[in-house]
Amino acid sequence: MAGKNLRSPAKVAVIHTSPDKVIQDIGKVMRLAEYENHLPKECETLLKINISWQHYYPGCSTTPWQLDGVIQTLLQDGYKDLIPAHNGTVVVDPIEGAFNNRHTAVENLHNLHPIYLDIPPTEWVDYKPAGNMLVLDDVYPDGIKIPACFAGKNIIHLPTVKTHVFTTMTGAMKNAFGGLLHRRRHWTHSVIHETLVDLLQIQKELHTGIFAVMDGTLAGDGPGPRAMRWHEKNVLIASADQVAIDAVAAKMMGLDPMELKFIQLADDLGLGVGRIKDIEIVGEDIALVNWNFSVSENTFASKGQKLIYWGPLKPIERFLLRSFLAPLAFFASNLYHNEYWLRFVGRKRIKAAMDTGWGKLFKHYST
Repeated sequence: MAGKNLRSPAKVAVIHTSPDKVIQDIGKVMRLAEYENHLPKECETLLKINISWQHYYPGCSTTPWQLDGVIQTLLQDGYKDLIPAHNGTVVVDPIEGAFNNRHTAVENLHNLHPIYLDIPPTEWVDYKPAGNMLVLDDVYPDGIKIPACFAGKNIIHLPTVKTHVFTTMTGAMKNAFGGLLHRRRHWTHSVIHETLVDLLQIQKELHTGIFAVMDGTLAGDGPGPRAMRWHEKNVLIASADQVAIDAVAAKMMGLDPMELKFIQLADDLGLGVGRIKDIEIVGEDIALVNWNFSVSENTFASKGQKLIYWGPLKPIERFLLRSFLAPLAFFASNLYHNEYWLRFVGRKRIKAAMDTGWGKLFKHYST
């Protein structure tokens, strides 16, 4: 990239919460992170929802109370034009996901009209970044395309605290992956860390303000973002610095943020702050927090993908993922996650989660 961005002081808010007061606490954590200083009220505000699976699974996707609390806070503080934004993937149906994860119920509650980024009439347009890209120009030699509706708007990312088989952990920076890139985003998996940094650069060019509210009420470890073990952690995190919020979440999970390539690259390039010592953390003291989350596990599906992205199948990656064979990989992923793992492993874990206070709150958001 051509030069470093001006680095701003990084403030990350962390608080503990509970099902009976989470809506109020979302407002509290947003205000502790001084969100109004970063999101102009005269601009429309996108609420970038994370759907990692069209089925509900604890810790996997944006929670309904996370979306509800952010909407209520924005409305209370005078923000008027709110636009929930959903993305699909080659293996995830966004409309089904929004319904099953109770996002649709929350949107109906507030009379908001969502957009589905991978479904017409959403328009995708060519975009030439002002800054040099690390990898996206090479991955997409015919040009980068972005949703036309993103330019000139605020954006609030709504990730959850969880692990990821490709990026070790996933948070605010990874949440842009599903919004700014079209369904061929899987082409970037072999250079996923550099891709996330490129996308943060593009976001800084596109948006009038960027903020993130991360839900760690039920956090996930293991082979995320789907085949995880959930843990009741009762935490909310918020920041305008997308690198810093991911660094803080990583630290709480038991990771060294600067050992995560996407955080290290973004910090080096001045796109945010990745070093915990340089981040002002307000609210809770997390100095001794270490959840010891497992980040080295894989699913059957991710083992195969890693053979393609970084293993012996790398020489034929383009043929496998950009030819008539590509749908076979999507079919195999759906078969594994939806027909095997969810049926024989996931449903027991979902049932156990429904007995917690968070499970009872989830049921409250009926459609």
